[in-house]
Amino acid sequence: MNQVLIKKRVVGVDISLEETTYAIVDVRGNIIAKDSFPTQSSPDINTFVTSLAEHIIGLVELNGGYENIRSVGISAHSANFLTGSVVNAANMPWKGVVPLAAMLRDQLGLAVAVANNSHVVALGEQAFGAAHGMRDFITVTIGTGLGSCIFSDGEVNLGFGGFAGEIGHTCVDINGRECGCGNRGCLEAYTATKGILWTAKEVLAESDEPSLMRQEAHLTPKKIYEFCEQGDQLSIEVFRRTGEILGLGLANYASLVNPEAIIFTGGIARAGKWLLDPAKKSFEEHVFHNIQGKVKFIGSDLSESERNVLGASVLAWKVKEYSLFKE
Repeated sequence: MNQVLIKKRVVGVDISLEETTYAIVDVRGNIIAKDSFPTQSSPDINTFVTSLAEHIIGLVELNGGYENIRSVGISAHSANFLTGSVVNAANMPWKGVVPLAAMLRDQLGLAVAVANNSHVVALGEQAFGAAHGMRDFITVTIGTGLGSCIFSDGEVNLGFGGFAGEIGHTCVDINGRECGCGNRGCLEAYTATKGILWTAKEVLAESDEPSLMRQEAHLTPKKIYEFCEQGDQLSIEVFRRTGEILGLGLANYASLVNPEAIIFTGGIARAGKWLLDPAKKSFEEHVFHNIQGKVKFIGSDLSESERNVLGASVLAWKVKEYSLFKE
């Protein structure tokens, strides 16, 4: 009788604007090996995919070999799980529709699944983090952009075309700021990195009050958070305004999907109470009254560098196995 080899490892990949991280993950969620390279080192998508394949093959060959790898899961901005493509990624160097799953599958000869980073974050949080055991929740990732994913009755809700959960591109002000997507007044234009810096500029222009922000040559949301910790009142006001509009956007969202919890991830979510306290206050003021006080705000306690590749590994297990090397 022929014995069937059960492959017990996958590769999880997280493509961010700055860095692409890839890891070998076993069936229990243990990271066997991990490495990274700068995403911007390959601005051409064909060169990038070739480089990614070479990095994956190198790591796999050093850690047990190709015969143990079942599939690959990838987290990427503006990726569509249903089509395996990255579609019009506003913050990435590759424009248009990029069939990333098919391109990497051709290079590796293995099954490849691709999903947007919010989808992958939600998988990681449900399998290994704050959403473990939950069936109805939302993850919100705040960083360069603002993304989210809806878990409904234990499954990811992708919508008809695979683009459900784009809360960052819901409108909170019809005559508001221009967003990177081309529309005006998007929530992302107020709560992601560029939006927070825009708000900081407005706050500084409105007042002559001294602020540590005035002395900072290269202001970032992280710096503003650090100034909040030092008691800088204008920095606190920046996050208060950001949280207020974030809470409004989330109240509209939660009124539609009625989640048990909203789980916050991403670099800007590390601002903690300075962002989430005003967000929660605004949320409770605007959410549908029957769910007031019933939706938990939870900050992720998983390491971002690990959660995203772990979530991508969960994605990899969901794709149908394929290999050019099967007999």
